[in-house]
Amino acid sequence: MNRFKWEIAGVIVALGVLVSACGNGSAKAVSQDTPVIPADKKVLVVYYSDTGNTKAVADKIAKETGADEFRLELTKPYTEEDLDYNDDDSRVSREHENPSLRHVEYTGDVANWKDYDIVFIGYPIWWQQAAWTVEPFVKDHDFSGKTVVPFATSAMADIGDSGKNLAFLAGGNGKWLDGERFSGKASAAEVREWLQSLSF
Repeated sequence: MNRFKWEIAGVIVALGVLVSACGNGSAKAVSQDTPVIPADKKVLVVYYSDTGNTKAVADKIAKETGADEFRLELTKPYTEEDLDYNDDDSRVSREHENPSLRHVEYTGDVANWKDYDIVFIGYPIWWQQAAWTVEPFVKDHDFSGKTVVPFATSAMADIGDSGKNLAFLAGGNGKWLDGERFSGKASAAEVREWLQSLSF
């Protein structure tokens, strides 16, 4: 009889553990609905995308944060041949070897720049650095009072010091957070998890 009571008690404990585990699962699901950006912050995603990979990540960030987007369009866009990194005579290869050839200009500008509190800056990685196509924008804008979050796309290369180098170009203005590198096939869940890890 005593043995029977102990078996019943064991079943009750096991059920309690199961219910607790289910409860934890529900709590996790609820936490996914938590806003990733404070409601009182106005957010902007600025990015340059040559093959569409950076745009895909930028769109996911904008969707998760409710951000406005500004895509850097160049006055002289790069062609597929220009971006052939395996060709030493391609435009991007020559500009890499000789920075004085980097005559990069973008069209348009961000309306109401001063209104934004948080700015995400996205770019592909070229030779372990941010694509220099974003440099003119960083130099042209005052990031004082803003939180700046770099993000990059690359098949293999890490984000490295690219964000720190952009912060240097910005004259040290703004609060620059550590950035993140994504593959071109980054999922919305990956992007959201990263966003939730940031401290604003």
